[in-house]
Amino acid sequence: MGYNTVQLAYEGQVAILTLNRPEKRNAISFELIDDLLQALNEIAESNAIVLIVTGAGKAFCSGMDLDNLKGLLGRTAEQNLKDSQTMVNLFRAIYEFPKVTIAAVNGPAIAGGTGLALLCDFTIALPEAKFGYTEVRIGFVPAIVSTFLLRQVGEKQARDLLLTGRIFDAAEALRMGLINEVVSSANLMTRARELAAVLMANSAASLRATKKLLNDHARAEVDEQIEAAIRENAAIRSTADFREGITAFLDKRKPVWTGK
Repeated sequence: MGYNTVQLAYEGQVAILTLNRPEKRNAISFELIDDLLQALNEIAESNAIVLIVTGAGKAFCSGMDLDNLKGLLGRTAEQNLKDSQTMVNLFRAIYEFPKVTIAAVNGPAIAGGTGLALLCDFTIALPEAKFGYTEVRIGFVPAIVSTFLLRQVGEKQARDLLLTGRIFDAAEALRMGLINEVVSSANLMTRARELAAVLMANSAASLRATKKLLNDHARAEVDEQIEAAIRENAAIRSTADFREGITAFLDKRKPVWTGK
């Protein structure tokens, strides 16, 4: 199957999925979401045992596409709910993917890009990779990603990252347990392939069963939290601060918050 915004290649039983909008720093567009979901379905049905996700160019994923951000202004409540559900579908497709996933983070992974990178089973990153749940800086709410982040680092660290919206580097992500390893640029994909080989030395049936077990353990709690997250994600878009945050970001100026 052909894709416009991703590249999919197979090396034996390793699938390599590359976000391929380097001119946009692999920003998340609605088209990219569609391509990712279709590619994930294809990989799930293939004989691949391991999936490696990476980005083309100098960024892994810079967050939401600017044109798509602009398009969020003035949408109806129903459209906002649908958009929120679409993002949930993507994040859960990564988090609950039936095969083992490795994110090879080749550069900045910001906002939604942080979500994509850190929801994989394993995350390896360059020293210069940057992460950040920056939603509060533009009047948004990190509702969906918070569900998963709380499971990964605990409440105190999650509050720090989500409420400040600060950018943090690969070394700090490693200390918090959000990534598994920091490797040099020259070794990133080599290390990802080495890890894939280690995983494939195990029983493919056991890997699938173990992933299913882990997903089943988490599902009830995740389902409940995600429902609330979808509502919060959609509701914040009707606020004046959201409109101001997006407009200021697009205009490259400091927002003037009203708290409404």
